[in-house]
Amino acid sequence: MTRGEGACLICGKPLVYFDKAREMTCAICGKTFLSYASCEDGHYVCDDCHEKRGVEVIMEGCRKTTSRNPIAIMQALMEDPYIYMHGPEHHIMVGAALLAAYKNSGGDIDLDAALEEMRARGSEYPGGSCGYWGCCGAAASCGMFMSIVTKATPLTGRSWGQSNAMTARVLSAIAALGGPRCCKRNSFTAALTAAKVVEEELGVKMELPEKVTCTFFEENEQCLRRACPYNPDYRGR
Repeated sequence: MTRGEGACLICGKPLVYFDKAREMTCAICGKTFLSYASCEDGHYVCDDCHEKRGVEVIMEGCRKTTSRNPIAIMQALMEDPYIYMHGPEHHIMVGAALLAAYKNSGGDIDLDAALEEMRARGSEYPGGSCGYWGCCGAAASCGMFMSIVTKATPLTGRSWGQSNAMTARVLSAIAALGGPRCCKRNSFTAALTAAKVVEEELGVKMELPEKVTCTFFEENEQCLRRACPYNPDYRGR
């Protein structure tokens, strides 16, 4: 097993990650799930309970924003206390921010319906998938975004390819930075890469900042610090 940051929502103690799933009971809703993590004292919080309030923040913020910049949208959302340093809410937030920025940049979508679909799909993607499945949820969120805006299904042609290519390009960019995981770093990388793909594939140009500066690195015990491109003191890898 390995230890993570002090992120238990019940007691604040460090999380412990297992090499095999164990049956755990959520300390909030009381339901039983198979999980790969608990805190040192054995507390477990399921993905639904972990992300519930944060997802409400994401949906409201993305419906109201007029920004064309997915990074700015995410940075505003990340300031809310219910968007934790790490967590499955990021699997919804990345795609939702892209949907809002896409709509505000001239993309032809029903934003309310698209956001609800993003919520449904993103909520299906488990926390910890970056380490246990080899596919970060931020990358999958970008693939979901592309699938929603292009109306891809398992039986479509070009849109099926576009959606899978989106996930592949974003995941490659995330993987190039190395681990351990950081939901903020991965979300920034995902949105930056996805916005470029959208311009190339769909002809919709979103706004992007010249430089992305992370303000959350002090909250992450596993932060790459000067090796992270979003750290204020970035020095390269």
